[in-house]
Amino acid sequence: MERYELAEAARRAGISPDQLRRLVDLGVITPDAEERFTTGHVLRAELVESLVAAGIPLDGLGAAIRGGQVSLDFLDEPVFDRFSALGGDTFAQLSERTGVPVELLTLIREAAGSSPPLPEDRVRAGELPYAEFIETQVAAGFDPIAVQRLLRVHGDSLRRMAETEVAWFRSEVVMPALAAGKRPDEIFGLELAHRLNVAVEPAVIELYRLVQTGAWTAVIIEGLEQQLAAAGLHSRLEHPPAMCFLDITGYTGLTQERGDAAAADLATKLARLVERISMRHGGRPVKWLGDGVMIYYKDPGPGVVAALEMVAGVAEAGLPPAHVGLHAGHVIFQEGDYYGQTVNVASRIADYARPGEVLVSQEVVDASSGTEVAFREIGPVELKGVAGAMRLHAASGPG
Repeated sequence: MERYELAEAARRAGISPDQLRRLVDLGVITPDAEERFTTGHVLRAELVESLVAAGIPLDGLGAAIRGGQVSLDFLDEPVFDRFSALGGDTFAQLSERTGVPVELLTLIREAAGSSPPLPEDRVRAGELPYAEFIETQVAAGFDPIAVQRLLRVHGDSLRRMAETEVAWFRSEVVMPALAAGKRPDEIFGLELAHRLNVAVEPAVIELYRLVQTGAWTAVIIEGLEQQLAAAGLHSRLEHPPAMCFLDITGYTGLTQERGDAAAADLATKLARLVERISMRHGGRPVKWLGDGVMIYYKDPGPGVVAALEMVAGVAEAGLPPAHVGLHAGHVIFQEGDYYGQTVNVASRIADYARPGEVLVSQEVVDASSGTEVAFREIGPVELKGVAGAMRLHAASGPG
């Protein structure tokens, strides 16, 4: 275990040496016999600063720790080894050293969910690997907007994962341990907590690699198809992609009537059903919207088949009826989401659909030849926010 002199420990914690001495005097931190400090002490100092900023009196905290009512010893557990201390360079110095614009480097901390740092603030050790990743992109001439876009998606996605993980740990480990009489500071020392800590990172990384394999395989196949088509060895039907919106009828009323727990249970059941069926037909759920979901399909025909299966599956699961709208056309992919008129029109079609109904545009019908789906035209329809009447069709299964 690394040990630091007082000045270095204070620097890593982002406080002054006098502030660290104050924590020692109050008994909040107890250095070793040689007056040196560990990583756990650095974490204590950082946490105490956050507690004081939140309004907890430092003197009262010190008294509670000295009296044994409160303990911060859990910060010595291995689970907290990954907490990142401050390094030596400021963002401005790192920018000068790497040639990366300082605004790109400070965005790393912002993407991780913290307040935007100033150029003179010090970089955390855990921020350096992503800074190197950005440096590689900048050196290769990548568009800064594309660099920012990827960084924001990484940050948003990982933050959602971390927040969900905390809620999971609280419900499955913390609350049962408290009910069994464990003190809060004892929980991170439990064997189960240690096993979960050891297992989670490699599990998430390997799952990411599986997802990454699927995404890159799709790109590779598309590139090979283009090469074969250019060589006259392969031809494929060119279909525009389709955007699909599935909404649950009466979701808001259900939430008000049955409460948040029932709404969360409904959302979980719906997510499982949608992911299973949409992905089986080449779709990719893009965005959950509370009472529904937006799904991207490379080919419209399979998207219609999936929509019909999802509506039937929702009914079979005893959930409130779903209604679906699909439209095909050009879309813009940016920051993990899809944009453009095709998306807007698909959403408006879904709004127009009745419970249990799958409505599609003429563009979807035209691109769905060979699909075993029946279409019944319901006539030109005026949709809110869409210029001109649209020819809509109600989809149904064969026969």
